[in-house]
Amino acid sequence: MITINIIETRVRSFVEDIQHPKQKKKININDLELQLRKLLDDYFEMDGYSLFYQSIEAMHVEGILTPIQNKQYNGRTPALHLYYWVNVKVQEDKWDRLEMMKVSDRFDFSFYERHPEWQTKEEWLRIENVYTFLKSSTDREMVSVEERSLELFGHEKFLVDSDNFPDGKGFLTRIGVTENQLKMVNYGEPFVFWMKQGKEIKDIRRVLIVENLSFFHTSIQLLEANRLDYEPELIIYGEGTKIERSFSFFNQMFPAKPYLFYYAGDLDAAGCGILIRLIQKYPDCSIQPALKIYRKMLDCLEQKNNQKQGQNQNPRYRDEFIQWFTEEEQAVLIQLWEEKKRIPQEVLTVETWGRWM
Repeated sequence: MITINIIETRVRSFVEDIQHPKQKKKININDLELQLRKLLDDYFEMDGYSLFYQSIEAMHVEGILTPIQNKQYNGRTPALHLYYWVNVKVQEDKWDRLEMMKVSDRFDFSFYERHPEWQTKEEWLRIENVYTFLKSSTDREMVSVEERSLELFGHEKFLVDSDNFPDGKGFLTRIGVTENQLKMVNYGEPFVFWMKQGKEIKDIRRVLIVENLSFFHTSIQLLEANRLDYEPELIIYGEGTKIERSFSFFNQMFPAKPYLFYYAGDLDAAGCGILIRLIQKYPDCSIQPALKIYRKMLDCLEQKNNQKQGQNQNPRYRDEFIQWFTEEEQAVLIQLWEEKKRIPQEVLTVETWGRWM
């Protein structure tokens, strides 16, 4: 009996170290047994594997471990599954219901009722800080998300850096509070732009947004040489998906009046998505694809290459994008899509531009 307790105590200790209060973890049973063998010199003499097997099975029955059913086993007799989920640690201490009722005029606790593993001391302290703020929020000024995050949670990145602060992701959703209620704004970073020499802000009517840095510099050279399509007075460097956040600065930087926005990006799934989301997010702005530039890219079809890994191929974005093109052009774009090929914007250089002049 003493031997059994030694084995089981060790195994439970290993598993307890792995357990997480909010998410399950995956373990390799052979790796776990190997650690046990290194600690116990007489592991084989005491028939350690049989006792190890009994310990794993006991924790399975208790719901601490769940075998991963992938037909992989540890190669021993009696056999164990090779991989197990270490289930979330059962939270012993739950929040005081009376304390929850005291602040329920501001918060929705339904999420925490469904997910008691989130009822931690750290989470409750955050809720108390937010509650204190909300009681006097009418007297507060609007600040950035980072500034308010530092004030309420002790770090400016708590709400925006999910890698270093995983508890920050979804916190406001969990408690049912909006950024506006906390008097904070997610400002984002302004875009880089180039205004045609000799032009003033009041002269701006046509704006070209380009996805990539190389073509941004190429566009500047073409603009100053009066060779750029659409003859824009302003060129914006979109910097990939960043433009979806930074475009909101436009009306703060330039006077309110009608503008024509032309967008040109890579001919791939990501580029299509950026344009369509811009059109959807800013319906009051006249945003459309820079067809003349895209057609020059299609003329460089021989330079197509493989689409980047991890791109989300949303067929709805594709269909909304290609409707701007002729039937013949649509056929080429669909073929690129199906072959997972792309035409990068970098095919357009000051040198290649000459073929269309």
